[in-house]
Amino acid sequence: MASATKNLQAPDRYVFLAVLGLAAVGVVAVYSAASYFADQYMSGNATGFMLKHAVRAGIALGAVFIFSRVDYHWLSKWSRIFLIGSLGLMILVQLIGVTQWGATRWLRFGGMGFQPSDFTKIALILYIAQLLAKKQDYIKSFSHSFVPLFLWILGTVALIGISDLSTAALVFVSVVAMCFIGRVNFFHLSGLGAVCVSLALMLLLASPNRAARVEAYLGVKIFPHTSAEQVFNAQDEGYQARQARIAVAMGGLTGVGLGKSTQRDFLPAPYNDFIFAIIAEEYGLLGALLLLGLFLVLLFRGFLRIARHARDPMGLFLAVGITTMVALYGLIHAGVSTGVLPVTGLPMPFVSYGGTSMLATGIMIGILLNISRQIRTA
Repeated sequence: MASATKNLQAPDRYVFLAVLGLAAVGVVAVYSAASYFADQYMSGNATGFMLKHAVRAGIALGAVFIFSRVDYHWLSKWSRIFLIGSLGLMILVQLIGVTQWGATRWLRFGGMGFQPSDFTKIALILYIAQLLAKKQDYIKSFSHSFVPLFLWILGTVALIGISDLSTAALVFVSVVAMCFIGRVNFFHLSGLGAVCVSLALMLLLASPNRAARVEAYLGVKIFPHTSAEQVFNAQDEGYQARQARIAVAMGGLTGVGLGKSTQRDFLPAPYNDFIFAIIAEEYGLLGALLLLGLFLVLLFRGFLRIARHARDPMGLFLAVGITTMVALYGLIHAGVSTGVLPVTGLPMPFVSYGGTSMLATGIMIGILLNISRQIRTA
């Protein structure tokens, strides 16, 4: 790791400033969105709730700083061990995991809980980037290139999808983008896509709640194992999406003003799963577009500068995977809040209230900035 702090350029300032902007918006938005929650469950201590979020945001920004100085080549050497360890934790989730809000995604040790899937997706991106870089000379080979990629991707996506289908889908899209840029055979990737779509359908059939959520979004009942009352009841699966759309509509062009949201009293977890809806209500269309603009900065800088001018193929693949994942998290979250996409429960990076998800995003942004510090200058 000696080379990690020597002969490096300054990190991409636009990415760093965009992340700072997102974190600042998040602290203010969480304070406002959590007011009703704090009144109901924390004796009105919204300030304490906000400070807890601010501390977590500070830890995530600390991770950005630390990992921006750790050579991504060194991380990739340990990526297989990281991934195997993460998959082991994912198996533990299925055996002794803690269930919250109807989902079993957490492990708890010594009074502290975390989601292993947040770190599994980082390990997978690191290891797939290493495999793609190593196999470029025979990347079109089915047995020597595609099969190893297929097994690691399918196994990881399947383990994540058991308890969190939306995160599994996002991870899949991110690694497929890496494989596409890495010149993996298109027909091989199509086969992987078909297998994963089939797996997603199986997981939907195994979970009436997931299936009902999809049906509520489509407005039609298509699965035999769901209840029509659950799907079409205004107080059931469609409730969250409806309240979020109301919040966005009430915001208009300029919003109702900071701290004046009314929909935070009706939306479940407005400080997390629907933080964008609260921001759109309080700051209006203009505020919402400015927030999305920060994600577009990450998207364009990640692709057009950092990935395009990466020092080597591994840096290119890593930058594509990380940029795709972080940007999609933000854009999908916004899509859910506006009713464009079905309810997923994905947080908005650096904005939503969170613990391990925010730390994991900080690590990914740190790796992206380390790639930017080693880009080709000539």
